[in-house]
Amino acid sequence: MRMFAVLALLTFAAAVQAGDAKPYGKPLPEGVSTPIAQAVARFDAHAGKPARFSGRIAEVCQAEGCWMVLEDDGQTARVMFGDHAFQIPKDSAGRAEVHGVLSRKTLTPAQIEHLKEDSKGLPVSPVEYRILADGLVLQTP
Repeated sequence: MRMFAVLALLTFAAAVQAGDAKPYGKPLPEGVSTPIAQAVARFDAHAGKPARFSGRIAEVCQAEGCWMVLEDDGQTARVMFGDHAFQIPKDSAGRAEVHGVLSRKTLTPAQIEHLKEDSKGLPVSPVEYRILADGLVLQTP
C-alpha cells in the first residue's frame, strides 16, 4: 500500500509540474518543435513549409482570441488561426506548441492600427514574423 501511495504522489507531482495540455484546431503531427527564436534565426530554412514551433505566450487577441504572439529568447512571431478556424481564451498564458507555416509580413498602416486595437494598444511592428497555424497545444502553468 505504501508503494502505491508513493507512486500516486509522484504521478500527481509530475502532472502538476507539466501543467494541463489543451489542444485547439487540428491535432499536432508527431515531431519536435523548433523554438521560435531558432526558427526566425534560420528563417530561410523554416519558412514556407508546415512545421511545429514553440514558445511562451506573450500576448493574445483581446477582441476574439483569434491570434496570439509566441516569444522565445526575445524573438516573437504572431500566430494566426487560419481564417478564424478556432479561438483560444483571451487570458491564455504559459507555453504553446503550434503547427503551421512561418512567414514574414509587412503590415499596412490599417493592419497595424487594427492589431493595436485588438491588443489593447501594445506596440505592433510594421514587419513581423507570422505563423498561419492549423492547430496548437497550450501548456497552462
